[in-house]
Amino acid sequence: MSGQSYQVGNLIQKMSSNDKDFRFMATNDLLVELQHDSIKLDDDTEKKIVKTLLSLLKDNNAEVQNLAVKCLGPLITKVKEAQVDNIVETLCSNMLADDDILKETSSIGLKTVISVIPIDANNLISAVCKNITGRLINAISQQQNVSIQLDTLEIFSDLLFRFGSVMSLYYNNIKEALMPQLNNSRSAVCKRAITCIAYITISCSDQLYDEILNHLLSELQKTEINNTKIYVNCITVVCKHSGSRMDPYLKSILEFAFEFVNSNDDDLKEACFQIFDIFVRRCPKEVSQYIQQIVNLCLKYISYDPNYNYDDDENDDEDMEMDNDLDDDNQSEEDFSDDDDMSWKVRRSSAKALEAIILTRLDLLEDFYKVISPVIIGQFKEREENVKVDIFSTYIALLRQTRAIIGNSENSDKFVSILRNQVPQIVRSLDRQLKEKSIKTRLSCFALLSELVNILPNALADPSTQADQKKNFLNNIIPGILYSLNSNNSTSSMKIEALAFLNVLLKTHKPEVFQNYFNALITEIKKAVSDQFYKITSEALLVMTQIIPIIRPSIQTPCDSTMKSFIDSMYTITLQKLVASEVDQEVKERAITCMAQLICTFGDVMGNLQEAFTLFLERLKNEVTRLTCVKACIKIVSVKFPQPLDLSPLFPKAFEVLAPFLRQNKRSLKFNTLLLIDAACKNYNNYTNTELNETILNQMPVLISESDLYISQLALTTITSMILSHKSFNAIIPQSILPEALVLIRSPLLQGNTLNAMLDFFRSIVQSGFPGLDYNELIVRLTQPIMQPNQNLQPLSKQAYYSISKCIAAISLLNEKTALTTVSNLIQQVQKPSILPNSHPDSVQLYSLLTIAEIGKKLDLESVQEQIQEAILESFNSNNKDVKSAASICLGSVSVGNLERYLPFVLYGISQKQRRQYLLLNALKEIINCSANDTNLIQHLQPHIKSIWDLLIEHANSVEEGTRYVVAECLGKVTLINYEIFLPELIKNLSSESSYVRDTVITAVRFTISDAPHDIDLLLKNYMNEVLKTLEDVDINVRRVALNTFNSTIHNKPTLVRDSLETILPLLYKETKVKAELVREVEMGPFKHTVDDGLDLRKAAYECMYTLLESCLDRIEMFEFLNHVEGGLKDNYDIKMLNYLIVIRLADLFPSALLQRLDSIVQILKETCQAKLKANAVKQEHEKQDELRRSAIRAFISIYKVPDADKNAFANDLMAMLKRDDLKPLLESVQNSNKANNEIPMEIEI
Repeated sequence: MSGQSYQVGNLIQKMSSNDKDFRFMATNDLLVELQHDSIKLDDDTEKKIVKTLLSLLKDNNAEVQNLAVKCLGPLITKVKEAQVDNIVETLCSNMLADDDILKETSSIGLKTVISVIPIDANNLISAVCKNITGRLINAISQQQNVSIQLDTLEIFSDLLFRFGSVMSLYYNNIKEALMPQLNNSRSAVCKRAITCIAYITISCSDQLYDEILNHLLSELQKTEINNTKIYVNCITVVCKHSGSRMDPYLKSILEFAFEFVNSNDDDLKEACFQIFDIFVRRCPKEVSQYIQQIVNLCLKYISYDPNYNYDDDENDDEDMEMDNDLDDDNQSEEDFSDDDDMSWKVRRSSAKALEAIILTRLDLLEDFYKVISPVIIGQFKEREENVKVDIFSTYIALLRQTRAIIGNSENSDKFVSILRNQVPQIVRSLDRQLKEKSIKTRLSCFALLSELVNILPNALADPSTQADQKKNFLNNIIPGILYSLNSNNSTSSMKIEALAFLNVLLKTHKPEVFQNYFNALITEIKKAVSDQFYKITSEALLVMTQIIPIIRPSIQTPCDSTMKSFIDSMYTITLQKLVASEVDQEVKERAITCMAQLICTFGDVMGNLQEAFTLFLERLKNEVTRLTCVKACIKIVSVKFPQPLDLSPLFPKAFEVLAPFLRQNKRSLKFNTLLLIDAACKNYNNYTNTELNETILNQMPVLISESDLYISQLALTTITSMILSHKSFNAIIPQSILPEALVLIRSPLLQGNTLNAMLDFFRSIVQSGFPGLDYNELIVRLTQPIMQPNQNLQPLSKQAYYSISKCIAAISLLNEKTALTTVSNLIQQVQKPSILPNSHPDSVQLYSLLTIAEIGKKLDLESVQEQIQEAILESFNSNNKDVKSAASICLGSVSVGNLERYLPFVLYGISQKQRRQYLLLNALKEIINCSANDTNLIQHLQPHIKSIWDLLIEHANSVEEGTRYVVAECLGKVTLINYEIFLPELIKNLSSESSYVRDTVITAVRFTISDAPHDIDLLLKNYMNEVLKTLEDVDINVRRVALNTFNSTIHNKPTLVRDSLETILPLLYKETKVKAELVREVEMGPFKHTVDDGLDLRKAAYECMYTLLESCLDRIEMFEFLNHVEGGLKDNYDIKMLNYLIVIRLADLFPSALLQRLDSIVQILKETCQAKLKANAVKQEHEKQDELRRSAIRAFISIYKVPDADKNAFANDLMAMLKRDDLKPLLESVQNSNKANNEIPMEIEI
């Protein structure tokens, strides 16, 4: 400490030196120490430093003054309150001094102090606010010195923005000082006063808010235009910051705006349109009745240009003669300029207001295309560049809203048709703009066209209409692209955007439409590849990669001389980039990808590829390019040419390089390496040998693990390919790989594609006849965990029995005789499991029954049917429920092979209402499921279908929920078999007095709905209103299953309910509320526990709301929807988690709606992040709390990425809070998780 005191004392001494260099260096050193928090200050040292720094503010050296000001920031958080008061008081006094330099320096110092005070330092904030307000509030009215006024207003603006709640103590005094400044003759003073007033309205009382608004409205009634503009602007800014609090005044303000918008003052017109813009964004529901009037005004004034006469000759040319002349002699319309003409402000503000309407009223999209779209397209000719960019932005907003509808609505075809009909007008208007000198204009054109072609593939040229030159709009667009790629006409950014659009264009249109443009396009693309700027080169290589398969869409397409000339030139220029070592990594990677695409497309007609393959091998050895090179090689070896390529420069040496990749931690490298080895073994197995296979197989055992099932799947698939290539009879397979596969097969997670890969692996072993590893040996090893269980290991999961049974069935069915023998042995094991000495009887029965079931699905077991039936009936009496369940599955599976024998037996058993009827119903479910997609089996089922139906209806009233669910699934599947008869019968039962029957019927309806089209859909649509009326059912369980059925419907077949959403949504929203009558207290000993019986109902309701965003976005009244989302964000843990997902989806689909509720949603998220648990909270509660915070942060990050969200004060405040020490680890965890989720397996495109 003494050393630090000496150091600080030395700095203070030098800061007081007469030598300006000493003062500069000492002050700079102090700044460094303060920023690194490396010194601790006692009271005496604090006083000295503060005194010295404040004196340096008057230093005659400007650099020393600047450093002194910078020191105040970090110092203010380290000194005590008395010194803070001293600093603030001195700075305020200096601001009111006569010395202009000192005033400016002190002003900067105060702003620095305000900006660095932590938002949670309450005592410090209170002291600073009190001191500054007391000292400077009178300076607001000091009109003798405008600079003091401006600086003071800016300081109050910062104070009000950062510490509004503390400043509320002084709001009345500040308001009284600010209001007269709205009449100030200097516009800068007025603007800063307006900002301060707006910040006051964020957190002031309702009474003060009313006073401010009433004053502003009363002033609006005066006739002075200049003052009117100021007050209109003030109201605009206040509305922007106070949102829905403005609702009571909306009608009055709009009436003024509608009156003033027709004035002769362009600035006042602009202010009126800004009011429209803000009201539409902030009060969308309240302004709805005025939307049509606002739209009409916007359309009127978007073309308001009294001082210019547009030449519409070209726009009136109905023949749309395509002008391909690229001469730049035509003068740009924007060359016109008139400094006194302010009408552009009116056009720009009206365009922005239109954009706001488009973004907030998705329900009016069809009307927008009829009314707004033609006018905007006509205004693409706008002469002012900035206005033109905003007009383009408005139309792009319209296209983006259309994309949201097309992806999530049954009206997709209608909107596609509407937009396609407007394509000719769009292209006509853009034709000249694409050849403008203005870079901004052309960038906007490409942005608009990119949106258009993403929504409408083949929009600019459709092969079906290619003969009609009037519909081939590429004749307009391609010359515009070439114009922008020409180095004389464009900047680097312009070329990059032109190439990016060309890439999108090539992706979204059929190859044949580009045939006439290859020569011109490839010439410019090659020039771009040779460009010195690496970003242009990279983008050009990407475009070249895209155009290569368009030149030759299929390997069967013959190559003519023109095509070969393209190949040679593209190969040469790509090879140059591939050879170059001192180029950007992105260029290296895209050169590799481009060369791979070239070989994939033209490999059979290209000459010597030795050099390219040699370079691939080199790049494969390079850590920077190896992943890209692996992906490139996958593309090459996956193509089956008429004659295989000569890959000798690449393989087999590449296998030696690839094998170590399987040990790397990078997951993407591992799975791509496995894909490459698998493809190479299938298509180029002549390059492998036993030694290489052994090297690769040595890396495989560690990859077969339940920790990464996708890698396990690829590893098993690759091993299977190597086995079937007849070159992999390596000892490592039975010694190391098979044991790992047998461990994985016991995993409860094994299913789907990984399980199928496992089945193929075992089949390949049996088919290849491995020495010492025949069928019988495999059966022994597969059943070892059952027949000889290891007491030290965990018992097998139920899924493990299914997996083992499937594997045994798969290898047994390779030989029908073997399969029948196996079934006979399994029947004996079911009947006499105790004959196996070391095994558990229940485990043996379970595995045996499941294996018989798997074989019975594929093979007719008539020869052993008596024994099977007897074994199954005995198993029904087992004390083990899993054995009984397996027996019912087995009965259903073997019945499929002989319905005439088994089905009557099953139906009779169900009708007897025995205690095993649930098992028989489960068997019936298995029969129906297996028969549903087999026409032959359905025919065998038809004679019994009425009996089945009657039995199922009879059991629909079962008290047991499990039984009802099985009956519902069977009823749904049977209804699909003969829907014209059974669907009306099913719906009749909705009127049953029994809630159990209604529950079963609604669930059965859910099983009639699939994602694939079905003949039942038209009839089902007529009954959906009746089904969903059960959302009003008195029974809570009926309402819950009705919500589940509604959720399934809008996910799989939204067309069934879209027309009824107007009546369904109020019922849905009703179920999102917490209902007091469903909340009860349960006494548990000395404790009381609250039970919410409505929780599952609310969860189901919010799940429906989440699903609605997939396909019914255009039918949702978004502001009502958001009301319930906000309620859900304050609900129970599970409900909150669902609503975080809804917010994340809304941030992607409808960001403009979220922006309008940003303040309230962010505040709720902030409360969640700040919530504290009780001191006696257990570990599980802490984990739950952390997960809740992570989800809230994840939702907030999605919101914060929305354009303009980072301009919101509440959002910035929360982001600053998340970056502090206590929440920073959670923020980083979420960000890292988001990055990891972005890593997805590559889809190979050949």
